[in-house]
Amino acid sequence: MFLILVVTMFLAGCLALPIKDPYSYSSAVGQGGGTPFASYGEGRITGVRVWENNNYYYYYYNNNAYISGFQLRYGNTWSPVFGNEVGEKQEMDLFNDEAIVEVSGKYNPADYICYLVLTTNMGRTLSAGMPNQVSFNFYPSNMGNELRILSGRFNGAGITSIGAHWGLVDMEGAGNSTLETALETVTPIY
Repeated sequence: MFLILVVTMFLAGCLALPIKDPYSYSSAVGQGGGTPFASYGEGRITGVRVWENNNYYYYYYNNNAYISGFQLRYGNTWSPVFGNEVGEKQEMDLFNDEAIVEVSGKYNPADYICYLVLTTNMGRTLSAGMPNQVSFNFYPSNMGNELRILSGRFNGAGITSIGAHWGLVDMEGAGNSTLETALETVTPIY
């Protein structure tokens, strides 16, 4: 009887443990001047566009390029462009069940995000800018989480700071799940 009481108390104690927050935030890096932004949309991120400005005058004297703007696609809908569509555009479409699980790069503490790398759970990357200055590396605190939001600040020339928000995606109705695709291909039995 005593053993049953001890086991019951142990199990009750386990149930009383706090549930870990399913979301996490990677604090913004960069000098942070300008207009604040936060990407938004429903469902999983399915595409990314990043513009890198290789202003050769700026590059020659400062040995630096920088990220002038970016855009995320949630499901089939593109977010607004944060920053500017100036310079060379890098673009990546994500596959079904592919998610961004790491955001890294480099920033100049005096001005802009210089280099941005987005890595997926399938090992693919999109990189833009020039890899010099101070490094940063963002990733989710919890297993199974993925990039949900990029936030930070931008000015008239480019992105001055960036942070990452991580979480779970409710795939019901998001249109990007292999389970949903598999269910569409099943022939009903009458």
